[in-house]
Amino acid sequence: MSVCPVNALDLRETRLIVAETCIECNLCLSACPMGALIPAGECLPAEPPIRESYDIVVIGAGPGGALAAREAASLGCSVLLLEKRQEIGSPVRCAEGIASESLARFIAPDAVWISAEIRRVSIALATREQEKTWASQVPSEQHVGYVLERRVFDRVLAEQAARAGARVEVKTAALGLLLDGDAVKGVVAEGPCGRREIAARVVIGADGIESRVGAWCGLDTTLPLGDHMACAQFLLSGIDVDPQCTYYYLDAEVAPGGYAWVFPKGEGRANVGLGVEASLSTHSPLDLLTRFIEQRSWLAQGSPVTLIAGGVPVGLPPARIVTHGCMLVGDAARQVDPLTGGGIANAMAAGVLAGRVAAEAVAAGDVSQHALQRYEQAWNAGPGRQMLRNYRLRQRFPSGERMSERFAGVFAMAVGGAK
Repeated sequence: MSVCPVNALDLRETRLIVAETCIECNLCLSACPMGALIPAGECLPAEPPIRESYDIVVIGAGPGGALAAREAASLGCSVLLLEKRQEIGSPVRCAEGIASESLARFIAPDAVWISAEIRRVSIALATREQEKTWASQVPSEQHVGYVLERRVFDRVLAEQAARAGARVEVKTAALGLLLDGDAVKGVVAEGPCGRREIAARVVIGADGIESRVGAWCGLDTTLPLGDHMACAQFLLSGIDVDPQCTYYYLDAEVAPGGYAWVFPKGEGRANVGLGVEASLSTHSPLDLLTRFIEQRSWLAQGSPVTLIAGGVPVGLPPARIVTHGCMLVGDAARQVDPLTGGGIANAMAAGVLAGRVAAEAVAAGDVSQHALQRYEQAWNAGPGRQMLRNYRLRQRFPSGERMSERFAGVFAMAVGGAK
């Protein structure tokens, strides 16, 4: 952009927009550090794809993918961890909260990537008659949970995977799978060095709610509209917030079918967001969030320094999350708590299970669907049981009844509070 003599280039996040005023002087081609630009009318040369081979390829370097890679590599497998973005952990698409017990099972807490230690939970229930608030507090030496700094936390998990022996590549996107009939045999990927075919005994899809791996390998990951939460969140700076308390708001006008939250991040900052059931709201989550903040002076005094928006699955995992040579974990497998929308702990648990089963299958020389189903079975017998329980509780309270004291009590137990 800086070398263009007619200012014809404009950067829109990850896209370079070329205006009609371009004079095709080609100065930008020589200035591009990645060699990503080609002259108009020309095509990239057709080079034969480079083929590599790994025991396991993991697509997506979030907590689920990183732990799958770490586990498999620690068990002696050759592992490649791919991340399509140029920086692991960014952009953050998460409220960043996690229960302390859930975190400690996978990694020792570290102040480097913890923004706040949570000791109190506040839940406000708004009805037509009144707004009622419950609060819980634990002894001073204990924690309800943490608010993470995901930009750092995710990178630390990827670094642990690398130290265990996995190869990590950023800015490398999966374009498809290598298939032999209905069996997955590897990945087609594209990164700074061009397009490659990467053979793998097992592919683990940890590519988020928008996962394409499931569809590529024939797994039905379609999400019903009623099991989809549409979310928006600001990181507000300059607010007066209790640095050890998370706030939840159950209000049909603020967040139909969902809730709003305020998660402190220290130094007068907090993640302030909401999620609404996609089938219910007639307003966008961003409009609802803006209104929620404007109606509360302690939030309205702050300034937004980041804005994120996206979807959260709050249903159950698909009937199948494995097939021949392929497994899904985390949001890609819809492994998110249906009551709270929390997904970090579930993704980490699924990643460890998937990495272990994949490594054992590779060692046994059998990566069939039958062999990999041990991951599915372990999930259903472990974290999946709690997820099923919470889904049934959510289904017991249709959207119109989620603003009742009975539901508030169920929700309080799910988020670590006490009604």
